[in-house]
Amino acid sequence: MKGQKIGYVRVSTVEQNIGRQLEGIEVDRIFIDHASGKNTDRPKFQEMLNYVREGDQVIVHSMDRFARSLKDLVTEVDQLVKRGIAIQFIKENITFTAQATPMDNLMLQLMGAFAQFEREIILERQKEGIRLAAAQGKYKGRVHKLKPDQAEELRQAWKEGKYSSKLALGKAYGISRQAVYRYLKASEKSI
Repeated sequence: MKGQKIGYVRVSTVEQNIGRQLEGIEVDRIFIDHASGKNTDRPKFQEMLNYVREGDQVIVHSMDRFARSLKDLVTEVDQLVKRGIAIQFIKENITFTAQATPMDNLMLQLMGAFAQFEREIILERQKEGIRLAAAQGKYKGRVHKLKPDQAEELRQAWKEGKYSSKLALGKAYGISRQAVYRYLKASEKSI
């Protein structure tokens, strides 16, 4: 039985274009994540891993779309190959199968290390840019949606049980559930 060709696409934001990653490549099914590649805890990535079967081939634009850390890249490729699933990286022009040679494994390690290094350099530059902007007074950090008195009102409403859930509380104040958690946690720290 011939396996399926499964495409995996990852972009960090909803605004990014997914079309170019597997452009011109025919696949039987495609899994698309709109998430950071910092780890493998991505919904469609996990769904893809559960979906693929022995004899299938996973096709990914590049190694950095599949995993950002060398550890994750090597672990996930190794697990797929052990299950009899091939994985092809278009940009690097390399395919890993159960018949991988020592040279293939070396290439995986080297290319993965470069992808991880690139990510770390980007994060370092980002932190440096934020530090410089803050020193020049151009970066103020996170903008709080609620004024201090509104934040206190939110905390009091939650304490009094006026809302059945943090989601409902967030909707009432026009903020996300995560923001509600931050505001409530901030009050715990000040106690």
